Amino acid sequence: MKKSGILNREIAAVLARIGHTDTIVIADCGLPISEDVQCIDLSISLGTPSFWSVLQAILDDMEVESLTMATEVKGENDGLLEKVKSSYRNIPIEYVSHEDLKAAIPRAKAVIRTGEATPYANVVLHAGVIF
Repeated sequence: MKKSGILNREIAAVLARIGHTDTIVIADCGLPISEDVQCIDLSISLGTPSFWSVLQAILDDMEVESLTMATEVKGENDGLLEKVKSSYRNIPIEYVSHEDLKAAIPRAKAVIRTGEATPYANVVLHAGVIF
């Protein structure tokens, strides 16, 4: 049995398969997810698990060179945005419209759906390289 890092077998498998510039999405419970994309649904109830707890676990285990978030998060979910910016200062954030963020989902290797129920709590993680 694995004793550290991501214990969820589906997430661990996705992280083991991604390469430089591949993307995965961490999503709130309301983001529409295409049937063509692997969805790892962690949601249990509203708010559980939180976007923040899942993001922290993934970023502890994945090399990320940049993040993409919806421009609308500014002003609609400032608390979450400030938490991301202050905790991950070394990772650049690109902002796109929420519609453009949703359009990027079909190119993702997987979407990890959380129970988060706050506005625009979605992020595209762009895989970096460890060398």
